[in-house]
Parts: sequence; structure tokens; C-alpha cells
Amino acid sequence: MGLFSRAKPKIKVQTTKKDSFSGWLKCTHCHELVHAKELENNLNCCPKCNFHYRLAAIDRIKSLIDEDTFKELFTDIKPQDRLGFVDSEAYTKRLQDAQEKTSRDDAIIVGTGLLKGRIVTLGVMDFNFMGGSMGVVVGERITRLIEHAIRERLPVIIVSSSGGARMQESVLSLMQMAKTSAALAKLGCAGLPYISVLTNPTTGGVTASFASLGDVILAEPDALICFAGPRVIEQTTGMKLPVGAQRSEFLLEHGMIDSIVLRHALKERIASVIEYLMNNESSLEGAAL
Repeated sequence: MGLFSRAKPKIKVQTTKKDSFSGWLKCTHCHELVHAKELENNLNCCPKCNFHYRLAAIDRIKSLIDEDTFKELFTDIKPQDRLGFVDSEAYTKRLQDAQEKTSRDDAIIVGTGLLKGRIVTLGVMDFNFMGGSMGVVVGERITRLIEHAIRERLPVIIVSSSGGARMQESVLSLMQMAKTSAALAKLGCAGLPYISVLTNPTTGGVTASFASLGDVILAEPDALICFAGPRVIEQTTGMKLPVGAQRSEFLLEHGMIDSIVLRHALKERIASVIEYLMNNESSLEGAAL
């Protein structure tokens, strides 16, 4: 080695994480750069344009229920492949993959907790689990939650996020539409309120059953809410839907939902609605928002 030469130091400068993700994301709505941590701390809403991204079920519960008060119910009800269903792969394999991905056993979490100090029953669907599809477990847990609410004289809140009925359970899935609707009819006869919260997306058999039966129906901004999606309708009828059709704002204008509520304001709004309805039994129908 020469007098004035030196070996280059073996220092590796890493500018990004090993998976090449730097933490910055481009908002799909406003196209501004947002850091993932900033998005997470803002309830998965873009801090620049307030676009509402999907929120995991457990995070939704944390945003609505007072800290350390949620008690999960009916975890003993587990999904089964009663039909031995196979499409491109076995239903048992799809269930296993979804369970590993989400660390949940099915597409809904139900339980009780305090919301602004008042005990409520709450069901939250998880779109990350097979598109939030409604099978026997979802229908049974919702039905038992409603029956629990009737026994304990509690209000019911269900947050929907779903692609509809679970095709791998065929008619058993479709039966859940009737079962949950019948349970809600009993809740109404008991004079107890049901608050339905629609998030992006809420479609198919979920929209056609319990999601649309709330005494008060709230929705997040720009949520897709429909039975059949716009692409299916256009392919079937050969006609394009009006601009913005099947979105929260369009449905509010046409009377299908009662109010659009920002995610940050949702807990406060639900609390005020329940306070009004539970303290004014004669006002359960047609509550003014």
C-alpha cells in the first residue's frame, strides 16, 4: 500500500428500510405525500384532504369504545366448511389464509363496552378478512349480540364493511340476511335503538339486510354503499350510472342514509344519538340528526 493511499471504509449507508419502504405514501385521492405514521395517528384519514381509508376492526373499536372497556363476546362460534366447497382452492385453505393474515377467526368482532360512559353492544366487520364477507359466523354473532342487547336493555351499534354474502357458504350465507333482520325486528319491538354505520365498502347481502335497517343510519364520507357494484350494473344494463351514484353523498341526497359523519366525529355523534333515543322512548323512529 502506497504512502498516500488508504482503503475505503466498509460502511454501508442505508437510506430506506430493507423492504425498500421509506414510510412515505402518496394519497390516492389528493396525490400528496403522507407518512404512514401520520396516517396511522389520524385514524387512517389523509391529513391533507381527509380522505377516509379503511380502518382495521380492532382500530375501529379503539376509536369508538372507551379505553380498556371492550369485552369480546361469542368467540366460541367458529367458521366451518359445511359444504366442502372448492372453487380455485378449498374454502378451508381460504379460511386458514385469512386467519393467518388478520389474526382473527372470522370477519366480525362483537362485544360490549362503554361509549362515552354508557354501556353499548358493538359489532365491527373487518374487510381484511375475506372482504368482510358474511357467512354463518357473522350472522350468528350479530344475532346473538342483538339477543344479548334485548336481555340487557342495551343499544346496538354495527359498523359494516363488506363485499356481501360469502359465496363459499352458499345458501347458508344467504340465510343470515333473514336471521339478522328478524333479530333486529325483535330489537325494535323491545323499544331499543339500532345505529348502523356504513363504511367503504358496504355492498351485497349486507347492504340488503342488517346494514340498511338502522333506526339511524350513519355513513363515512365517499363510502361505496350498494347491492351490486357500478361495474356489474353497467355490464348488465349497458348503461352508465350517474356521477357519484352509490356513494354516501348521493345516498344522503336521495334519503337512504340519515347523515354523513367524519371518522373523528363518529364517537361523539353516536353517543348523542343513543343518548337522545334511550332517553326518549317515543322518539325511536324518525330521530332528527
